[in-house]
Amino acid sequence: MNITSAEFFLSASAIKGLPEEVKPEIVFVGRSNVGKSSLLNSLCVKKGLAKTSSTPGKTRLINFFLINKELFFVDLPGYGYAHVGHAERESWGQLLSDYIRYRKQISLVVLLVDSRHPGMDLDTQMMEYLEFCGRPYGIVMTKYDKLTQSEKSKARKTMESCAANAKFIVNYSSFSGAGRSGLLAQLDNYSQ
Repeated sequence: MNITSAEFFLSASAIKGLPEEVKPEIVFVGRSNVGKSSLLNSLCVKKGLAKTSSTPGKTRLINFFLINKELFFVDLPGYGYAHVGHAERESWGQLLSDYIRYRKQISLVVLLVDSRHPGMDLDTQMMEYLEFCGRPYGIVMTKYDKLTQSEKSKARKTMESCAANAKFIVNYSSFSGAGRSGLLAQLDNYSQ
């Protein structure tokens, strides 16, 4: 996949606010602070496309980005740790699960996992939910540049053992761009 244009399209706080356009949707999901926005900016080579923050839980809406005028990249709210109340966290969870379960336009879910903490319960629960919903998913191991060589090998083995049904596993660094071409090649299979 060659990204020639990427632009913010809309944000939705409820299922009824989702775009009516019938375009493939490649969805990015992961724990709060895993680096979804940084990955989207790096992948599209466009700083500020997705808003980044050092505060977990900054993404509170379903954000749609129009890619090459023919498909959407969708940034979902992070799950897990966030400085919000229980009711708001529960409402995010419901929005996220309803979107994943019922949205017909989803062609792929990209689950971002912090490579320093592979195999966490929340991530394996998300994989189980994606499998329950019959959604194809791939794994992107973020922050890969922060690991030593032996840690990289160990993290990869851990991820392969708990993500046996993943369509792919890509190691990624938003800082250096390592893994970008490999991830784009995988996404190309789901962009039609």
